[in-house]
Amino acid sequence: MVRVATCACGSLRVTCAGEPKKVSLCHCLACQKRTGSTYGIAAFFDRQAVRVNGAKRHYSRLSDSGFLVEFHFCPDCGSTVFWEPQRMLDLIAVGVGSFADPGFPPPTQAVYDQYRHPWVISPTS
Repeated sequence: MVRVATCACGSLRVTCAGEPKKVSLCHCLACQKRTGSTYGIAAFFDRQAVRVNGAKRHYSRLSDSGFLVEFHFCPDCGSTVFWEPQRMLDLIAVGVGSFADPGFPPPTQAVYDQYRHPWVISPTS
């Protein structure tokens, strides 16, 4: 299985081989701000299974656990496509929406439920 994630304009492409190690739905406030939605969903792939093509810029911040996370986005359209959590050096997270695939595997976990908007129903409940 090979899946391709892209930014909105298609300039930044991430090719992922194999199935994700996990798919996580995050309700944290930082993900809400990053996505402009009420949550973010990430698919975590083995680093060696991911190939990145195209120009990118990055933004780094500390996670709630104190580890650095480096977010990579397209310099043209601004879409965040993938990120590298320093807490999990062997994995790369890819925004599930960047695959634009309604058949993508659903989340297997949800985190930061204390920030979930009350009208959002988690698929992991």
